[in-house]
Amino acid sequence: MEKYRSIPQGYMTVGEAAKKMGVTVRTLQHYDKEGLLSPSAVSDGGRRLYTDKDIIKLHQILSLKHLGFSLDDIRDRLIPLDAPADVAQILSEQADIVRKKIADLTESLSAIEALKTEVLEMQSVDFKKYADIIVNLEMKNDFYWLIKHFDSETLDHIRSRFDKESGMAFLKRFLQLQNEAIRLQDEGVPAGSPEGLQFAKAYWDMILEFTNGDAAMLPKLMQMGENAGLNQEWKQKQAQANIFIEPALGAYFSDSGINPFQEETA
Repeated sequence: MEKYRSIPQGYMTVGEAAKKMGVTVRTLQHYDKEGLLSPSAVSDGGRRLYTDKDIIKLHQILSLKHLGFSLDDIRDRLIPLDAPADVAQILSEQADIVRKKIADLTESLSAIEALKTEVLEMQSVDFKKYADIIVNLEMKNDFYWLIKHFDSETLDHIRSRFDKESGMAFLKRFLQLQNEAIRLQDEGVPAGSPEGLQFAKAYWDMILEFTNGDAAMLPKLMQMGENAGLNQEWKQKQAQANIFIEPALGAYFSDSGINPFQEETA
């Protein structure tokens, strides 16, 4: 790197180079520090001096950066390449990275729109519920909208009882039993039959797992099931399932001598 007492013809200062390319002086200083673009010369006063050749290289760096390449990638992987096939391979890899980012951003946008809808339907600002909704959107739980209908105490209970994996497993189990109730009803299976009682036991065991034996939660769950704000498709399906579930549970309680509103004891 040559040194000059004054700025000779054909050279430009770092400020002039930055202005010409629409970047900041700090950017050029950073590129020099990272070993990407060093000035062709330095004046006696320590000023960086650039040439048109440097500007061309800067243009290349900025173009590759625009494609999403990191400075490390440009310096260590791209610039040293001299075979077109190798360059094409790096570009293909970068294209895959960009596609993944697009997919992630598209998913984030969908989650933002879904959360916005939930926020507008809720009666108050509740960032704990917002967080639960976001987590369920990340889990691709189609029933994330149910969260807004739970009270804070019930949500605290759910958070303490279930993690992501066990929560999704529980929901899957609930949906399976819901479909099973509809099937039994459609097939005309008597609620008090052995098959009906077996179903009722499985359904009651699921409720006990959810409540952890806390009978005080049952009225809340029943009240939530009657919430007018619930999704109509959900309400209709649950109402259809309840045609079998309610008499089956009644028969099971009677047969087993269970009082559902009595606290479970160890």
